[in-house]
Amino acid sequence: MKVEHIALFVEDLQRMQQFYSRWFGATPGPLYHNPITGLTSCFCSFPDGSCRLELMHWPDHSPRPSALRPLGYAHLAFSLGSRQAVDQLTRQLCQAGCRVVSQPRTTGDGYYESCVEDPEQNQLELTV
Repeated sequence: MKVEHIALFVEDLQRMQQFYSRWFGATPGPLYHNPITGLTSCFCSFPDGSCRLELMHWPDHSPRPSALRPLGYAHLAFSLGSRQAVDQLTRQLCQAGCRVVSQPRTTGDGYYESCVEDPEQNQLELTV
């Protein structure tokens, strides 16, 4: 068994496609549009062929306050392969204007990781 995909509601579909493409090597697939509901979505595939990310957008979907997080989704974790890769991507994302929630560090349970936010304040964990 494996996780096939994770879906994320977004405000700006094109901006989010570009973000995950640029920083994580995701390849966006074709856009799907449901004319009845207005939903537009796109599956992004990653270079290793693992779990895909579905970006979904409703035109009338109002922004969620960043201080209020629903139960369930906490973060999306990306394994980068090395401490150097975690350090480098954290630094690059910071320089590109992304908020760094936590700098690279070894956690109490032994993981080396940092946490950043994508352009819509979804938390991304960068780990070895």
